[in-house]
Amino acid sequence: MNTPVKPQHSHHFDEGNPLAQKKILLATLFTAFMMIAEISGGFIFNSMALLADGWHMSSHMLALGLAYMAYRAARHYRNDERFCFGTWKIEILAGYSSAILLMVVAIMMCYSSVERLFHPVEIHYNEAIFIAIIGLVVNLICAWLLHDDHHGHSHHDHIHHSHAQHKHTHQEHHHHQDLNQKAAFLHVIADATTSVLAIIALFAAKYFGWNFLDAVLGIVGALLVSKWAWGLIIQTGKTLLDAEMTEPVVDEIREVIADLDRSIDIVDLHVWKVGRGKFSCILALETSDTLLTPLVVKQALSIHDEIVHASIEINPV
Repeated sequence: MNTPVKPQHSHHFDEGNPLAQKKILLATLFTAFMMIAEISGGFIFNSMALLADGWHMSSHMLALGLAYMAYRAARHYRNDERFCFGTWKIEILAGYSSAILLMVVAIMMCYSSVERLFHPVEIHYNEAIFIAIIGLVVNLICAWLLHDDHHGHSHHDHIHHSHAQHKHTHQEHHHHQDLNQKAAFLHVIADATTSVLAIIALFAAKYFGWNFLDAVLGIVGALLVSKWAWGLIIQTGKTLLDAEMTEPVVDEIREVIADLDRSIDIVDLHVWKVGRGKFSCILALETSDTLLTPLVVKQALSIHDEIVHASIEINPV
C-alpha cells in the first residue's frame, strides 16, 4: 500500500508585476525604433552625431529588454522546484545587472566628455539639437510608461506595539519597490537627463559660443547617472546577499517574542526578503515554558503580514 505524499505549501511569495512587464515591453519597442532610426540616419546622412546617439541608446534598449525578460523568466519558472523560495530574485538579479550596465554607461559618458573637453570636435548644431529633442520626447514617453506612483505599496493595516511602527512606516515605501522596474526607469531617466543637458549645451554653444559647456554638462550628467546606478547596486545587492538583518521587521519579530514571555530567549534568528515587502524567517527559541508551541509563535507573528513564511524551532532550557 502506497503512503500518500503530503502536498507541500507554495513557496512562491511574489505575484509579479504584469502591468510593469507590459509597460517595459512598450518602452523597449519605442527605444528600439528610435535606435534603429538614428543608426540608419547616421549611415544615410553620414552623421556621427546620429550614430553616436543611436549606439548610446542601444545600451538602454538592452537594459529594458533585460528587465522584460526577467519578468518572463520569473513567471515561467515560478513552479520550478529548484527555486526553494520562488523566482522573485530573478527580477532582482536583472535589476542588479542593469545597474552595472548603467554604471558602465556613466563611465563611458564621463570618458567621452573629458576627451571632448581637451579635443573639441565640430558640432552640427541644428542636426544635433533636433536629435536631442526627439530623443528627449521618446524618453519622456518611456519614463511616463515606467513611472510607478505606489511601487506596489501595500495598504493592509498593521498592528504594531512599539516605536518600531514609526521606523516601519518610513521604510515601507522602500520595501515595496519593484527594483527591476526601477532599474528600467533609471535607464530612461538617465537618457532623458543626458538629452536635456545636451540641449542646454548645444543652444549655449550655438548662440554664445560656449563650446566647452557640452563637455562640462556631459561630465555632470555622468556623475548623476553614476550616483543613481550606485544606489541601485546597493539596493539590489543587499537583497541578493540576504543582508536584511537591519530591517524593521527584525525588531518586530523580537518584540513579538518579548511580548509572549520575557523568559523566552532567541538563540537564532535569520530574516531575508522573498518578495516585494515580504520576508521569510527562521527562528530558534529556548524556554522553560512547556506550553509554548511553534503554532503559538506563528499566530503571534501573523500580526505582521509582511512575514509570509516562518520556520520555528523551540528548545527546552
